[in-house]
Amino acid sequence: MAKYKPYPAYQASGVEWLGDIPEDWSVTKLKYIADLQTAKFTNSDYLFVGLENISSGDGRYILKEENIADGTTVSFKKNDVLFGKLRPYLAKSWLASFSGVCSSEFLVLRTAKLHPKYLNYYSLTNEFIEQVNSSTYGSKMPRASWEFIGLLPIPICSYSLSEKVAWFLDHETAKIDCLIAKQQQLIELLKEKRQAVISHAVTKGLNPDVPMKDSGVECLEGIPDHWLCTKIKYIALLTPKKSSVNFKNNDECTFIPMEKLKRNSLVTDERKLIRDVISGYTYFEDDDLLLAKVTPCFENKNIAVARGLVNSIGFGSTEIYVLRPTEKICAHYLLYRLQEDNFIRAATGAMTGAGGLKRVPSDFLLNYPIAIPPKPEMDAIITYINEQEFRYDLMEKHATQAVQLLQERRTALISAAVTGKIDVRDWVAPDTEDIEAPQEASA
Repeated sequence: MAKYKPYPAYQASGVEWLGDIPEDWSVTKLKYIADLQTAKFTNSDYLFVGLENISSGDGRYILKEENIADGTTVSFKKNDVLFGKLRPYLAKSWLASFSGVCSSEFLVLRTAKLHPKYLNYYSLTNEFIEQVNSSTYGSKMPRASWEFIGLLPIPICSYSLSEKVAWFLDHETAKIDCLIAKQQQLIELLKEKRQAVISHAVTKGLNPDVPMKDSGVECLEGIPDHWLCTKIKYIALLTPKKSSVNFKNNDECTFIPMEKLKRNSLVTDERKLIRDVISGYTYFEDDDLLLAKVTPCFENKNIAVARGLVNSIGFGSTEIYVLRPTEKICAHYLLYRLQEDNFIRAATGAMTGAGGLKRVPSDFLLNYPIAIPPKPEMDAIITYINEQEFRYDLMEKHATQAVQLLQERRTALISAAVTGKIDVRDWVAPDTEDIEAPQEASA
């Protein structure tokens, strides 16, 4: 905030979390400057806005194809502020750009004493959200009440200055949002390039000059001449039998519920007694390959090699396939091969079941064709992919950190402007400084 000047003089606000405010500002309760709108509708032709239509933290409206009112709704007008009272830590507040009806999980606030954009920005500050969130009731569906929120303090300046603050924030946050969008585009591009590198390595190898041959399989196309074309069932055992498990009554193992199987990793912080999980759960050992078989975990490429299991044994969700590689293939090579986009698309198309419980059939997995190189070449490919993974991880980490820093700057700027920590009275939008539209980034 160094480039912004403070007001010439300040006074104590009397509110610890607001700090000092400019000497010609005041503090009042929210209910004195905003009126709660409560008109209810059960049937309406107006466009419906639900909590899912508002993004967290930045007050953006997200248009969805199916906007269907569920039960009683509340009417709102353009320039009303809709503040989400359900799970307020999500910071869902929106300045209405049209009139309509909304979920009763919104508080609809209307003000004529401050510019409505100013009120919306204030409702998105961390300080305000923290106060609201501290008042919630209900453990599973925490909500805040207007009785509490209406009593919260809000810094007050003249209407004209609140409008100036709002336009200043519109301009400055738009510039920050543009930078965030570019970094997010870069992250997506890095993910695409990462996958392209992996896919090429496990389907074509590392030598661009190697002679190729027709695999005879449509999904494989051309493969290196010396590679072996086979099926997964010939190089890995699906769902190893538990009969080989030897344990004592008090022996522990690692337990992996579905949510702890990630892309390329397992969260191995949960332990159970083997006797408690040997029935009704999927069994695996160190160096087995774990593959989520149910949507959407499968499409998210939640596949990992088991490592560091307690007593080298694990049990987990029955929605996990376990593949135990034979001596013909390395576990990590099979891991990368099964994350290849063509396999993911083909397996997704072969899924059976309905709705959110579609699964990859075991027959499809076992009979899926795969080309494998000799072991020394396989090891070289794994080493190459590991190096590329490290490289892309580092670039994605830097881009993600840049997004986080920009988001923190955006939040801090809003808070500083609406609480009078920076003086924007003389601010004028630059005529020559255009806000760039997000452009495609390059890696």
